[in-house]
Amino acid sequence: MKIRILRLITRKSTGSPEELAMMLDISIRTAKRLIHELREEGYIIRYSRISRSYIPA
Repeated sequence: MKIRILRLITRKSTGSPEELAMMLDISIRTAKRLIHELREEGYIIRYSRISRSYIPA
C-alpha cells in the first residue's frame, strides 16, 4: 500500500486525504497513518494546498 501511495505522491496526484482514501479504498485515518509512517521512515512529504495533493519535498 505504501508503494502505491509513494507512486501517487511522485505524480502529485494523491488529492486530499479524503480523495486518497477513496482511491485506495481505505479509511481517511488509515491514509493519514500511512503518510505518517512514510514520514517516520524518512520520506519528506508535504501537503500542497495549491495542488491539493501530497508532494515530495
